[in-house]
Amino acid sequence: MIFERKILRKIFGPTKEINGLWRIKTNEELDELMKRKNIIRFIKSQKLKWLGHVERMPKEREVTRIYKWKPLASRTKGRPKNRWEDDVRMDLQKMKIKDWKRSVSDRDLWRTIVERTKTRKEL
Repeated sequence: MIFERKILRKIFGPTKEINGLWRIKTNEELDELMKRKNIIRFIKSQKLKWLGHVERMPKEREVTRIYKWKPLASRTKGRPKNRWEDDVRMDLQKMKIKDWKRSVSDRDLWRTIVERTKTRKEL
């Protein structure tokens, strides 16, 4: 969020006051310029939307086979890299969605979960 604000301040530039002095834009001014949309939450909601799409696909589809595939080799030493699936599962845990596999099968319920992601502050 901090990096996003920094980039937005660069894009929109400073504000000139009545007395002729320049100042950086406040968070409220940036929100107003962006029409209250949060890019990070939007991306997270798109990830959840894709997860639901892949989970509902037939098992013989190429995308589903790649998603379900587990490599035979062991992982390298050190801290394991975060995978896409791990990131999405962490988001689901933050939203306190326990039985997400059952929720995916109900499209209307999953759509409301994805829309709720766009407004959650803890994500």
